[in-house]
Amino acid sequence: MTLRCLFVDFDSFFASVEQHDDPRLRGRPVAVVAVPSDTTCCLAASQEAKRLGIKTGTGVREARERCPDIALVLARPWRYVEMHHAFMAAIGDCIPTEKAASIDEVPCTLIGRERQRDNAIAIARRIKQRLCDVGIGPDMSCSIGIGPNRFLAKTASDMNKPDGLTVIEQANLPHALHGLALRDLCGIGASMEQRLLSAGIDSVERLCATRREHLRTAWGSVEGERFWMQLRGFEVPERIREHPASVGHSHVLGPELRNFDGMRTVLFKLLAKAAMRLRQGDMLASGLSLRIRFVGREQRFERDLGFAPLDDTPSLLGMLARMLDTLDRARAVGRWHEKRHPPLSVAVTLVALSPATRLSGELMPTRARHRRLSRLLDEINRKHGNYALYFGGMHIAVEKDAAPMRIPFQHVPDTRLEGDRADRRHPIKPASSPAAEITDPLYLQRENQFKVLAENHHRRQQQNRSGAKPAYRPAGARPSNTVESIQRPGENLSLF
Repeated sequence: MTLRCLFVDFDSFFASVEQHDDPRLRGRPVAVVAVPSDTTCCLAASQEAKRLGIKTGTGVREARERCPDIALVLARPWRYVEMHHAFMAAIGDCIPTEKAASIDEVPCTLIGRERQRDNAIAIARRIKQRLCDVGIGPDMSCSIGIGPNRFLAKTASDMNKPDGLTVIEQANLPHALHGLALRDLCGIGASMEQRLLSAGIDSVERLCATRREHLRTAWGSVEGERFWMQLRGFEVPERIREHPASVGHSHVLGPELRNFDGMRTVLFKLLAKAAMRLRQGDMLASGLSLRIRFVGREQRFERDLGFAPLDDTPSLLGMLARMLDTLDRARAVGRWHEKRHPPLSVAVTLVALSPATRLSGELMPTRARHRRLSRLLDEINRKHGNYALYFGGMHIAVEKDAAPMRIPFQHVPDTRLEGDRADRRHPIKPASSPAAEITDPLYLQRENQFKVLAENHHRRQQQNRSGAKPAYRPAGARPSNTVESIQRPGENLSLF
């Protein structure tokens, strides 16, 4: 009885939700997009679209070239969260669930006789039937993997999509994995793949045959040893942190906000949301990180600021405004040409977190007032809905519903903290064209689950125009043309 985990992974989740809600989309290629623009990329693609070579990260223009009739639908994060809770309840009717691995993935621990192969398979089939019984299936299918640990069960769930059911037992290892590519294994991305290739590991078969200490060297940390153990069926304990390392938000700007003022109001909204989450978690931040990417330019605007622990929104917004003053001055003297290189994406992160219990009473009256004001805002918005009351600097972003709730890869957002005020109960309509006029509040939402995908798509377009090839750099290394600095009082920092 080597089976310890059953892993449920929903197929093409975002696109499947849209097909489930709108019968007109069923059986046809569908792509979910963040903004109605040909220059963005697909956040998700239906099974029909994937068969045409369209997948997550494919540019919208390329998707339309591959399939002129593809249905482009604007993302609805709130709806995906609703469906997540619905299928969690349905799965819970068949077997107790663990904490969701992501918005569309659910691990379940097998115990006792459940670990027997036939019983585990019976549970998997019962889950699929239950999803149909409650009206989630068959429009939304799931692939289920069963294995000796969570890592192998997740790997198995990806091996026979869609609507698959795959079992990997201890006796099947490592041969059951040899047909996979390195990137098929969870935890191996593009940079990690390059490191493995540099170490002479060019296949899963070689990866499985590599000694434990060699994998630690390849990873550059103990994670290599943990990976070695997971490949062999050992259940490696999760690393439990007392508190998160950071709290932040990012957003790819819509075309109408790709200017200094639009970027500034979106950053204010993102930071106010991060500060609210910080207080909700009873945490303090001692650092603020700002990142801005520009259209047609690889160099980023980067600033990092350290300060005494705090959690109030006015103080944080004031520091962010001062960080942006550098960019504003660069614009004024012509070092940054706003129209030639408008801002593309923004990210703001609160770092160096610590428990709020470590903070003593405030000696400065202004700071005490800021803390009371922040908590009053939280209370009003919890009672009357997010953005019932907000700071004026974020008004444009709030009015345009810019930077809405997004779905991170490994976190199911709390709609009470991250939801927007736009009405979410309007009829569902596919966007027939990314350039179509959008007037309904639902279609004004800007959803950015895959910020990095949009950035990479933009970068590839720039490289194709210039004929340049992307250079490999080890994980953690910074590109030579990025600017990173620690802003200090009175310091005059150059931009580009």
